[in-house]
Amino acid sequence: MTPKLTDLEKGQSIGHRTVELSRADLLRYAASSGDHNPIHWNDRFAKEVGLDGVIAHGMLTMGVSVELVTDWVGDPAKVMDYQTRFTQPVPVPDPDHGSPETPTARLEVAGKVGRVDAEANTARIDLTVELVAGDARSKVLTKAQVVVVLN
Repeated sequence: MTPKLTDLEKGQSIGHRTVELSRADLLRYAASSGDHNPIHWNDRFAKEVGLDGVIAHGMLTMGVSVELVTDWVGDPAKVMDYQTRFTQPVPVPDPDHGSPETPTARLEVAGKVGRVDAEANTARIDLTVELVAGDARSKVLTKAQVVVVLN
């Protein structure tokens, strides 16, 4: 059910989700997006350009993060604007065992209402997107803001 603008207030949570990524996810994304940069699939190349290893595509990170909002609002066409800044790459290590389908990166995504504009029938949702590695958490996106239109 689509949320109603009149039911929203600043600071209200729209929910949270965990997203796990695997090397196989990166290959599928590369195939669909056309972004075949080897930093997204080849450890040797990633290290040669100064990275610690393979990293997720930035647009993949943005895409899996905004799904929290599109699922909440019920229609991706209601997203009017989406902006963010990347603060660090999302490493996706080769699994120690198992197949390339084994997830090796975990993102925690949470959303809160940042602003309600009754005149424009819009709400701004502020996302928090963190990489979780053991007990450590670090933001991978900042100022991740999604404007949605609500009737």
